[in-house]
This record gives sequence, structure tokens and C-alpha cells, in this order.
Amino acid sequence: MIANPTMLEKLKVILQSSPGLKAREIAAQLDVERPHVNTVLYGNPIVFTVDETYRWYVVSDRVFEVRFPGNGWLTSEGFEQAVRKTGSPLECSMPAVSFIFGDGCKIMMDALARLLAFSNQLAAIHKRVTLDFSRCRPTLTYLDRAGFFEHLLPSIAVLPKRPVGSKAIEFKGNNEGLVELKKIDPVAPAENIPKLLKNSFVACAGNSYSVPAFTVLSELLQNVEEHSGAETPGFAGLQFYKKANHIQTVISDSGLGIVGTLMPVLSQRYPELATKIATSPLPPKVALLQAVFSEGRISQKVTDGCGLGLKQSSEVAKKYKAKITVRLEDFEFVVVHSPDGTTFNHSQNLVKLAGTHICFDFQLDPKRPI
Repeated sequence: MIANPTMLEKLKVILQSSPGLKAREIAAQLDVERPHVNTVLYGNPIVFTVDETYRWYVVSDRVFEVRFPGNGWLTSEGFEQAVRKTGSPLECSMPAVSFIFGDGCKIMMDALARLLAFSNQLAAIHKRVTLDFSRCRPTLTYLDRAGFFEHLLPSIAVLPKRPVGSKAIEFKGNNEGLVELKKIDPVAPAENIPKLLKNSFVACAGNSYSVPAFTVLSELLQNVEEHSGAETPGFAGLQFYKKANHIQTVISDSGLGIVGTLMPVLSQRYPELATKIATSPLPPKVALLQAVFSEGRISQKVTDGCGLGLKQSSEVAKKYKAKITVRLEDFEFVVVHSPDGTTFNHSQNLVKLAGTHICFDFQLDPKRPI
């Protein structure tokens, strides 16, 4: 190090009391030349960090902030836009990450699932994580009711205060339009989860949806379990939005993901498909997932009958004009069924998020029989 320890300590004291100063502002306080300050700052990257506007911070005090808008519903699309605008929390150099929610921000089930996955994955790599609901306290209450905090790692800070106890346990099953987040244990899968999701779905949509709902939800859950490879539990939940006549079910895990388990065995087990994907105009990961949904019979397992889950769930979803969204490590794949047919859409270059995060969106017929 070129500069003496005294100068380094002086810079630390200044930036700890006034983080975000520029080098010229620091130099003015110390009454020294700016190049001398820059030498110390740039010469100690373990101690100091600079942002894109040339404002300096002490590394141990720097917080990576992701801010979400208020006054409305936060969907998975809005969640991804906010995170993408800020950058990748899992790949940032800062030791602390804060998710800050605006006035009146209400979180939909699909966004809730991604927030939970991001938070736990960050804590797992020893980031200091804070969820700040100070400006939307009713949302904190809803998350408590939905079982969010039962799955949130205890090291994660919650503002203004983490709930004591659990409203999800206290009022478990009292609301047919809500299935509190249930643990998906990779070691001992819970066989009752598809039935719980189906029962709630039927209570909101009607008995005519009993068999198709069970088929879709159990197949989606089974596929996540098959391709997870996760050592930590995933989760599943359901919410009925009565005013919008809309049901949203999420199934999430933080393992290897569908593509992560299938791509390594593709050339050996499915050489024709591997060739087809290699010559496809689509990105390989997207082309593989599209084949999984449209063709089926693609699995990491050799057992007959495996690999049909997503195709079967898609066929049922097609009958009821539903939408299936699959969020993987750095892209999102969407199967949209409408009166005009089925379309496959995708978004690339999303920020890193491990695992498979599926959302099943169902818009109910306002004239449906109950």
C-alpha cells in the first residue's frame, strides 16, 4: 500500500460518517490534493468501493438496495424490472442487501415466491439481508398470514419488526382462497400438497375443475421435485384474488432446475433432440424447455413414463386457457394459452436466481358454475 495507515484510517472515518462522498469532497475535508486521496481509495479495494457515479463507500458498510414501487400490486414482472434495474443481488460485491418496499406496496403470490427465494439464497452465501416493509405494514401482515416468515431464514432482518409467532399457523386452513406456503422437502416430499392446492382451487373455481386442477398442480410439483437436486426445502402456495377472479399457484425450489438437470444428459440420452436444439434459432435453454412442454418424454431419469409432467400439465392448462410461467437461473419461459392457440414466450438476461420457480395463472370465467 502506497499511503500510510493514518491516511487510510482518516478516509474510513470520513466515509463511515458520510458515505457516498466523491474524492474531491474528501480531499477538501482533509485539505489535501485529490490525487493523493484517489491513490488511497483505489489502492485499497478490500476497504473501499466506488459506484458508477464515483461516490465512495467503506465496503463493510455498503448496502446493495433494491427498491420496489408502491401504491399498487407488485407482480413477478414488476419484481424482475426492479431487480434488473438495480443489478444482480447474488453477484454484487456488497456484503449487505436490502429489499425496500414503497408506500402501499402489495405483493402478489408470484412476486412473493421470488422475494423468498432471493432472500434465502442471499443469506445462504452469507449476505446480510434486510426486508423493509416500514412503508407498507399491511403487506407484512399478509406475508405473515401466508406463511412467508416460516420459510424465511432466521438470519434475515425484517423491518419494522419480524412477526412473533405465526398467523399462518394460528389461522391455518381458515381461508379457502389461500393455501399458506407449504414446505417441499427434497428428502421426504409431502404427498398432501397437491390435494391441498386442489381443494382450495376447487373451492374457488368449482367442482368441475377438480380433476384438471389436481392433474396440473401435482404434475408441476412432481416435476420440480424430480429436477430439483436441492439440499434445502422449496415451497408451494396458492392465492385466490376474488375481485380479479384470478387464481395464482406457485411452486418453487432453489436447486439445479429443470434445464440444469436435463442439459447434461441431453446429448447422450436424446441425441436427436440435442441436434435439433443446436440448430434452433432459439437460445439452447429456451429451446430445451419448449421441447419439454410441447413434446414431453424428456427426463433425467431412465424410468418409462418419466418426462411427461410438464407436457401433461400444459395440455390441461390449454383446455382452460391458463398461463404457466417458469423462472430459471437467468431467463423466464412463459406458456400462454388463449382462444387463438398456444404461444411460447421468453425473457433472457434476467439476474441470477437458482432453481425452478413455477407460477400457474388461471383466470376464472365470471359465469362459472360453483
